[in-house]
Amino acid sequence: MTSPLEKLAARSGPLSPEPPDKKETAGLLRSGLARLADAHNEALSLESRFDLAYNAAHAMSLAALRRAGFRARHRYIVFQVLPHTLGLGPEVWRVLAKAHDLRNLAEYEGHVDVDRRLVNDLIAACERVSDALER
Repeated sequence: MTSPLEKLAARSGPLSPEPPDKKETAGLLRSGLARLADAHNEALSLESRFDLAYNAAHAMSLAALRRAGFRARHRYIVFQVLPHTLGLGPEVWRVLAKAHDLRNLAEYEGHVDVDRRLVNDLIAACERVSDALER
């Protein structure tokens, strides 16, 4: 039986199979946890906290995908496959996908519009990813 991740790796799909690398996965996790801790620092601007939480979530989601033996061809896919890598539902990956869209607006168009609720939701989603990785 072909897994959903294997299907996404078929014929130039958004994933490619690649053997897991424990050192890479550990480094991604370490980076994600450090950024998540910093994202909790309320002395920082909301924009900085958003950036830290987004990058923490991406690093940890990528760690989960790499641990499963795949690499993403596009940055956003690591969030969309969370149901298959960590068993997380849409309440998590939708927050992360929205954050990805906002991150792109900030990176490519210079438009940064984040509020405290979004940053808190992003941090909470990132913590769910972290908890699932530890299980």
